[in-house]
Amino acid sequence: MSREYEILRYPVLSEKSTGLKSDYNKVVLRVELSATKPQIKRAAEAAFKVRVIKVNIMRRKSKSRRLGRYVGKTSSWKKAVVSLPRDARVEYFENI
Repeated sequence: MSREYEILRYPVLSEKSTGLKSDYNKVVLRVELSATKPQIKRAAEAAFKVRVIKVNIMRRKSKSRRLGRYVGKTSSWKKAVVSLPRDARVEYFENI
């Protein structure tokens, strides 16, 4: 049970994610790289106490970054778009 809460990291705040929340009642979250769709669905249902309709996931690859003569890479990460029913409200995301 405690492992489920560790899968969800934090919400992704952008213009697009805010539009998805207001227009389609979808929440965008940054999740653990090893998380699967069923795990994300169970974690979101347990954390927010709402029924989840669908989960879409995207894997963001790392990018090369340079600072002077030093070359490095950013971390790769996974983003999940969680679809909620029209009447569902999550208090955590209401004020965002």
